[in-house]
Amino acid sequence: MTEEIVLYERDDRIARITLNRPHALNAINEELPGAIRRAVEKANNDDAVHVIILQGAGRAFCSGYDLKIYAETPGSNPGFQEMPWDPTIDYKMMMGNTQDFMSIFRSYKPVIAKVHGYAVAGGSDIALCADMVIMEETAQIGYPPARLWGCPTTAMWVYRLGVERAKRMLLTGDLIDGRQAKEIGLVLDAVPEDKLEERVLELATRMAGVPKNQLMMQKLMINQALDNMGLASTQMTATLFDGITRHSPEGVHFKKRSEEVGFQQAVKERDSNEPIFR
Repeated sequence: MTEEIVLYERDDRIARITLNRPHALNAINEELPGAIRRAVEKANNDDAVHVIILQGAGRAFCSGYDLKIYAETPGSNPGFQEMPWDPTIDYKMMMGNTQDFMSIFRSYKPVIAKVHGYAVAGGSDIALCADMVIMEETAQIGYPPARLWGCPTTAMWVYRLGVERAKRMLLTGDLIDGRQAKEIGLVLDAVPEDKLEERVLELATRMAGVPKNQLMMQKLMINQALDNMGLASTQMTATLFDGITRHSPEGVHFKKRSEEVGFQQAVKERDSNEPIFR
C-alpha cells in the first residue's frame, strides 16, 4: 500500500495536517501541493474543526522542492524545460502550486505552522502562508534559491517583514534560526524543541474555544488588508520570475551542474561566497 503523502486527523476541535515524506525531509514533489490543498479543504468542510495545525513528519517541516527530481535528473521535467522554453507552461504549473499553498492562507479555519528542523525554499513558502508560525529555536528558515534558481512564489516575505528585512533575506538567500526569525517578526514564537508541541497546542486550544464564525470573520478581515496591498499581483510577478530564474543562462548552468556533480554539491557551490557563474 502506498504511503499517504499528507496525513489528516482530528482531535475534538483541532485538525492536524502532516506533510508525510520524511525520507526526503518532506521535500515538495508533484503530488504534495495538491495533497495539502485537499487536506485543508477537508478541514474546512469538517464542521467540528475550529483550528488547523500544519506540521511535518520526521526530521523537518519541509526542505523545499525536491531538487533530486527537478535539478539533478537529466533533461526536461515539470520544473525545467529544454530551450526554447515556454513561460506559460511553467507559469501554469507553478501558479497551480502557489494556489495550492495559498489554500492555507485562504482557509476559513486559522492555521498554525509547527516548524521543526527546516522550512526552507518552497518549505518557507508553505509555512509563511499559515496565520501563525511557531518554530523550534534551532530550526532553520530562509529562501536559499533566491541566490539562483528560485523566487518565492507566495511572496510572503515582504508582507511579514517589510521592505528592508525582506531584501536582507532575499538578496542573500541566508538561513536564520527560530530565535532570529522571532526577533525580526517573521514568526510569532520560537521555543526549545521539547516545548514546541506544548506551545502550539496551547495556542490552538485557546483559539479552538472561539466560535468558527468569529475566527472566520477576523481572518478574512486581516487577509483582505493584504489583498488590498496587491498580494495577488505580487504573486503573479513572483511566479513569472521563478520560472525565469530556472531558465536564465545561470539557471541552465545550475541545472547542468546539478546533473554533473549532484544537486547537493551544486547547492553547496551556489550558497558559498564564491561568484555564481557570472
